[in-house]
Amino acid sequence: MSQRKFRQKPKKPKVQKPKWVPYLLGLSLVLLAGLVFFVLRKDAPPEAEIEVTGAPSLKVDQEEIDLGVMKFNQQATASFQLTNVGDQTLRFSEDPYIEIVEGC
Repeated sequence: MSQRKFRQKPKKPKVQKPKWVPYLLGLSLVLLAGLVFFVLRKDAPPEAEIEVTGAPSLKVDQEEIDLGVMKFNQQATASFQLTNVGDQTLRFSEDPYIEIVEGC
């Protein structure tokens, strides 16, 4: 009986995947999501031009709101926009004073 010698095939070295690839993909996704968030964000308040330097200053878009003729005890709603046009942070130390003037 003949004896055959089996040759073992040389093993191919395993290709190791770099460990930094998943981190790079994750970082790329986070940066892409942040970019999309900041580009598509529409609710950001518009930047006001600085009119006063060295102090905060409050500007109202309309000083008077005329609701016309109304019945007694009828509820009314009005809105206005307040903007800080100073270069310092505006802080209220107490509740703002709003005067309601009743007409004849």
